[in-house]
This record gives sequence, C-alpha cells and structure tokens, in this order.
Amino acid sequence: MCPVKDCSVGRNWFLVSLVGLVMLLTLTGCQTNDPSKFSDLTRMTAPPASPDLLLREGDTVRISFPGSANLDTVQQIRRDGKISLPLVGEFKAAGLSVSGLQKELVKLYAPQLVTKEVNVSLESSAFFVFVTGAVARPGRMTYDRPITALEAVIDAGVDYAKANLKQVTVIRRENGREERHQLNLKQELQGQGGDAFYLKPSDIIFVKERFTWF
Repeated sequence: MCPVKDCSVGRNWFLVSLVGLVMLLTLTGCQTNDPSKFSDLTRMTAPPASPDLLLREGDTVRISFPGSANLDTVQQIRRDGKISLPLVGEFKAAGLSVSGLQKELVKLYAPQLVTKEVNVSLESSAFFVFVTGAVARPGRMTYDRPITALEAVIDAGVDYAKANLKQVTVIRRENGREERHQLNLKQELQGQGGDAFYLKPSDIIFVKERFTWF
C-alpha cells in the first residue's frame, strides 16, 4: 500500500500522460490521412525554381517540332555560338535562354509550320577550358558549371614545386578579340585577398614554370 498522497500524484501523472498520448495519436492520424495537407506542406517547402539560364558554347539543345517530326534535331552550340538548323541554316543560340530560343525559332519557322509550336530543352551543358604549362594533366578540362581559374589549375594537377602561381595567364577570345588576364593565384590560394576569377568557355590557362638556377 502506498501513502494516499503518493498514489494520488501517481494516478494524476498517469492520466496526464495517457491524455497526451491519445492527443498525439489523434493529431498524427489526422495529418497522415489527409493527403491534401501533406501536399500543401510539400509545396511550401519545395525549393524555388532555378532561373532560366543563358545558353553558351558547348551546350547541347534538343529541338522538336510537334506535327513536323522531320525537323527535329539535337544540336551542340559551337564555339562561334551558332547551331545549324534544317531549312533555315545557321542561327546564333548562345546568349539566349531556353525559352528565348524557343520563341525565336517559332518566329523563324513560322512560314514552314502548320502548328506554330517549337519545343526546346537543354540536353546537356558542357563547359570547356584548356590548361597548359606546369601542370600534370595539360589539355581540355570539361565541367558542367562555372569554374574559377584556381579550381581548374588544381584539377589539372598543378606542380607546386615548378609552377609559378604568381604569374598565371588566362587567354580569352571574345568578339574576334584576344584578351590576356594576369592572375596571382598564389595569393588567392593563401587566402590573402583578391576576387575569384571565373572562367568562360574555351578560356586557355597558362601556368608559367618557376625560374630556377642550375
């Protein structure tokens, strides 16, 4: 037999716990059995849609024509930013968004189409740069995202014993002109300031070899 006061406290605690458990099970059952509430929650927590990114050299697009399947094509955007299309020839796609290219093709093909509809989708996105000089794996590097000069040099297997990271040159050709950018990647590697230098497709990165006395 327990003292009256202790038994009363024990019963009260048991009743409170039991009521809490019943309420929890009831609420859980309500949430699980109502799919609309679950879907609403899913929509609220879903990440926002990514912006319509601009197409660039190396991207591959799939172009389809509902009702005119003979015109369907898959094209990779060349270094000059153009693709080759049936009936109309070359067209500059680089710099347009997927939806923008779609709208331009609807206008371009309007005289040949019965159904004024063109569907464009991004099949793959390739980002090519070239690394040469004092690295273990010189040549073309392929990425599916924008890359910095420092990241590309590290990926190419930079030889820290031979490479002069204070004098790295990025050669860029745009609009028929050649640009040369001199970078101090050693400073960036050591976290001593300087903004990361983001590469563009077809950039050439030359890692100069360190001068040594024999």
